[in-house]
Amino acid sequence: MRKSGMLLDELVEKLGQALPPGAAGLKADFDKNARATVQSALAKMDLVTREEFDIQVALLERTREKLDRLEKRLEKRLEELPESQQESQPHKTSR
Repeated sequence: MRKSGMLLDELVEKLGQALPPGAAGLKADFDKNARATVQSALAKMDLVTREEFDIQVALLERTREKLDRLEKRLEKRLEELPESQQESQPHKTSR
């Protein structure tokens, strides 16, 4: 997996390659300004890191598993109710 700094370096390098040949002397200044501009734009996008994303995915998976277990328990309990009480219970809704 590439680090974000390496990705930013690659992006700045590609932008620098787009400069016309006569502007080679300006490349260092361009690289510095391009890096600052890209970093500023990315900061405004309110992005999350891969680690934060993976943590949220794991949390969602655990929550989904817990919900599935609870739904099965509820279904089992509803099946155990006498038939007269089952009619007064709300019907199961599907997702």
